[in-house]
Amino acid sequence: MPKYMLIWRTIDEDKQNAAMAEIPFEEMLEKMGRLNDELIKSGVLLAMEGLDPEEHTVVTYAEAEEAPVVTDGPYGETKELFGGFYLISVASKEEAVEWAKRLSYFPGAAVEIRRVPTIDEFPQDNPWIQKELDWRTKTGQL
Repeated sequence: MPKYMLIWRTIDEDKQNAAMAEIPFEEMLEKMGRLNDELIKSGVLLAMEGLDPEEHTVVTYAEAEEAPVVTDGPYGETKELFGGFYLISVASKEEAVEWAKRLSYFPGAAVEIRRVPTIDEFPQDNPWIQKELDWRTKTGQL
């Protein structure tokens, strides 16, 4: 079954923050918890994590032919930041879209949907792919 990553993005930080400020935190947790519970019970949820907005300040960005450089991030605009993700396994992109619609809680936020390619889409005779297959098998991912 195909896997999709649902990436929670901020597209208008002011609008999103204003909408979030109107909802008590406990109510937000209740709404998110109920949806998480539905994802778990339906058997589609593989992973989910939220990201701390204050802890994205150091990244390594490598320019071609230069040593990696540590910066406070290559992101210039809030629309390029994301706050968390869900990894789900569903029958189709349309099903992923339906789950993503339910994650769109606030104005100013968006949920990007990306299909996660599977290892069998790569050349199976490549030694690096074979190493990854071995690792995925040993760790129970296949």
